[in-house]
Amino acid sequence: MTTTIIVAVVVGIVFTAGGFFCGYTHRKNTAEAKIGSAEQEAMRLVNDAIKTAEQKRKEAIIEAKDEAFKLKADAEKEIKERRSEVSRQENRLVQKENSLDKKTEALEKKEEDLKNRTELVDARLGELEQLKARENEKLETIAGLSQEDAKVLLLSRLDDELVHEKAVRVAAYEANMKDQCDMIARDMISLAIARCAADHSSESTVSVVPLPSDEMKGRIIGREGRNIRALETATGVDLIIDDTPEAITLSSFDQTRREVARMALEKLISDGRIHPARIEETVDKCRRELELQMKREGERAVMDLGVHGLHPDLVKLLGRLKFRTSFGQNVLQHSIEVSLLSGLMAGEMGLNVTQARRAGLLHDIGKALDHEIEGSHVQIGVDICRKYKENPAIIHAVEAHHNDVEPKTPLAFIVMAADAISAARPGARRENMESYIKRLENLEELSCSFEGVESAFAVQAGREVRIMVEPGKVSDDQLILLSRSIAKKIEEELDYPGQIKVNVIRESRAVEYAK
Repeated sequence: MTTTIIVAVVVGIVFTAGGFFCGYTHRKNTAEAKIGSAEQEAMRLVNDAIKTAEQKRKEAIIEAKDEAFKLKADAEKEIKERRSEVSRQENRLVQKENSLDKKTEALEKKEEDLKNRTELVDARLGELEQLKARENEKLETIAGLSQEDAKVLLLSRLDDELVHEKAVRVAAYEANMKDQCDMIARDMISLAIARCAADHSSESTVSVVPLPSDEMKGRIIGREGRNIRALETATGVDLIIDDTPEAITLSSFDQTRREVARMALEKLISDGRIHPARIEETVDKCRRELELQMKREGERAVMDLGVHGLHPDLVKLLGRLKFRTSFGQNVLQHSIEVSLLSGLMAGEMGLNVTQARRAGLLHDIGKALDHEIEGSHVQIGVDICRKYKENPAIIHAVEAHHNDVEPKTPLAFIVMAADAISAARPGARRENMESYIKRLENLEELSCSFEGVESAFAVQAGREVRIMVEPGKVSDDQLILLSRSIAKKIEEELDYPGQIKVNVIRESRAVEYAK
């Protein structure tokens, strides 16, 4: 029984060991098979990677060759173009050289021709001198005197006869001139002044506009001051609204701007519709009306003086002088005064009165444009008179009335004297006013010299300059730099008391019409 159990146990052990061995062998074979498969897969992947890399290498080589070929083609094309350009340049140089050779040959021919003509002229002159000498010899033979002896004889006889008479006449003439010239000149000037007592009043820099009521001041100011700002911006004039009852003061050194502002304000007050758009429309309309008024002033001056045949543009320029001053003296009134004085003096001297009046009227015509064109008013006036085909004598009188050129005609001296008389009489001019206006004009001109500036207005008696810029050319960020640059240039180039506020304004607008 025990043996059977042992045998059974041994057999079980043997079968268990055999089963384990068989299972181990199977698993080993399976693992080896998987390892072999993995190695094959790895080998396949490596081969595929090698093939792919080789293919990409070939493609890169092909692309590089294509790029090199393209670069080579471009280089050859550029070389060809440059060679073509060099060839064209060479052809041009050859043509220019040929042209220069032809011109040189022509010049040489002309020089040779000129040389021959010079020799011919010299030969002719020699022949003439010989003929003259032979004629003199014949005359000397006939007269029995040499040329020098004849001259001496004639001069001695003439001197003997005229010495005494010349001395008497010269002495009498000198005495008469000394006694009478000063008296005659004083009489003529005094007579001219007495016959031309022209009224004169110095223009100020302010205008006062009466109001129907103090309530109108609030309407002119507008909500948050928009109306008064629009009017000041459009005209370049300061509006002073203070405690003065039923009145507004307009302040500007430029009489034209002040007159436009006065006309516009009066129209707005009478119309009653006061808002920014209406203000701009009214200001534009008043500018056009002022142009017509200037033309009428010029026509009135021409008619009063009897100066006819002036070009219409000259008449317009004369009208512009109505709103220009020189040292505080109204330039149109001064020109009329000079014209009358010139005519009176010309009449006393027996000269052409009409021409003298014309020259006197036009002598300061350049001042109508001296704030728009560079140069002195004398040169501008000369250019204007030449442009409109004035008489050369009048042009010379205009050019010489300040001794820019030496006066050579009686008319020039008359205009010079009349100008001095009109300017020198008491109360005619104020130096300080002219220097003040010139300083403000320089301030505006300097501000407008910067790129992007549309217009500039000097206000507050020169303590502020308002500058309008074009929004398309100057951005908001550039405003600060522009104002700083303008202030710096003002500091460097202008002399002024106190300080000047540089106010740069940029305004964008969009306008459309509903139809």
